[in-house]
Amino acid sequence: MEIRIRVPEQLAAQAEARGVPLEAYIERILAQQAAGSAAERPLPTPEQARAWLDSLAQFSDRIPPLPEIISREWIYQDHD
Repeated sequence: MEIRIRVPEQLAAQAEARGVPLEAYIERILAQQAAGSAAERPLPTPEQARAWLDSLAQFSDRIPPLPEIISREWIYQDHD
């Protein structure tokens, strides 16, 4: 795949300082980003998932029930 982009001067300077061709430097950065994003977040354990769901539902008993028919007036009842 070939992608053409405008490279900021700072990025080109970093590649030059490392003595690496700009294309190779950008490819390395993209590969690190792709590998890092998948490896950074392991799947939560069932206990962690349950704790997260419980935290979401912590105050759900305080949410008022919705009316059967949602009207424009009901939506804007607190607005002047």
